[in-house]
Amino acid sequence: MKDLIRRMTEADRLAVKEMMRVFYASEAVHTNGSEAIFERDITACIGDSPFADGYVFTVNGKTVGYGMTAKSFSTEFGKPCVWIEDIYIQPEHRGEGIGSAFIDYLKKLHTDALIRLEVEDDNTAAVKAYRKNGFSELPYKEMYYNNNSQ
Repeated sequence: MKDLIRRMTEADRLAVKEMMRVFYASEAVHTNGSEAIFERDITACIGDSPFADGYVFTVNGKTVGYGMTAKSFSTEFGKPCVWIEDIYIQPEHRGEGIGSAFIDYLKKLHTDALIRLEVEDDNTAAVKAYRKNGFSELPYKEMYYNNNSQ
């Protein structure tokens, strides 16, 4: 069977949640997330949310990663914006081009949109991969306000 990027479905919930636990416990993310957040994220991605989409990556029929995107509008660039919120690939499948294939998939799917993401400075492998895929750095410090602690 060939490699595949496809939309996330209810059947993917358990596998994606397990990968989210690993991803959010890693140094790639500043927050640990929670089971409640993971559930809400997956529900939004597989439901009819106009803001979130979820994808799974399979190799030979086995789920090896997932991605989640969020949609907004960038007044700075004057166009729709698609944020790559999560991109996780199991360690044994990193370096196989799955992440690049996902980025290419999003570029073709959202031809009129700016595609943005966040990455930790010390995640040098990811920074290198994103640069290779045409991403440029913006000199921002991100800040947030969370009206709800969950």
